[in-house]
Amino acid sequence: MTADARRGFPVGLTVAVAVAFAILLALGTWQVQRLHWKEALLARVAALQAAPAQPVGAVLDAAARGAEADFTRVTATCPGLASAPFLELYGLREGQAGVRLVSACRVDSVAYRSVLVDRGFVADTVSARPPVDAANTAPVTVVGVLRRPDPANLFSPANTPRQWYVRDLPAMAAALNAPQPAPVTLMAETSTNPDWKALTPAPIPAEIANRHLEYAVTWYGLAGVLLAVYAALLAKRRKS
Repeated sequence: MTADARRGFPVGLTVAVAVAFAILLALGTWQVQRLHWKEALLARVAALQAAPAQPVGAVLDAAARGAEADFTRVTATCPGLASAPFLELYGLREGQAGVRLVSACRVDSVAYRSVLVDRGFVADTVSARPPVDAANTAPVTVVGVLRRPDPANLFSPANTPRQWYVRDLPAMAAALNAPQPAPVTLMAETSTNPDWKALTPAPIPAEIANRHLEYAVTWYGLAGVLLAVYAALLAKRRKS
């Protein structure tokens, strides 16, 4: 290669293309990893649909020893749950805004003494709420799914005593006077208030989106286009 050719080689452009290419490949690879994670999650959810419910205490004790509890179907008997005190957690269901009612349930567990129960969703068009009666201890058997809470992000509003936006389980348990809470929420599949139809159990989304393959192809495709454009520019420079 002559000195003139070396002087004409686009070093800055090459470095920029190399950095951009590495970033696009990294994003594509990350989406492939997310794809594998999502496929495993969907397989777990599919298996969950037919899985028999296990006693919540045994599942929580196993989780305390390192077992996976997320998405595990359990059954719990909660004294007074139908009229227990509750917190209102902002939520959306099928495009409808509303709140989810969260109460505490005592559990027979060595590791934990309580678990928070997401009793279901109430649309914001409904102003009424189930009655609260601390003296009522009638047991309610709930079948549901244990879920780990999603962490807060930069856009999450701050929780208030009247309206919660993030499942901060220790803070919620403290507000409900629930001792030694488990680090998961029991998302009820069965009704805690069969006579109050406005409260709808809604434990798992009907569909969990999985577009990671599409995203991976997009990032890898952009990396390929970048290389093609770079090669075309080099070829044009050689001819000029």
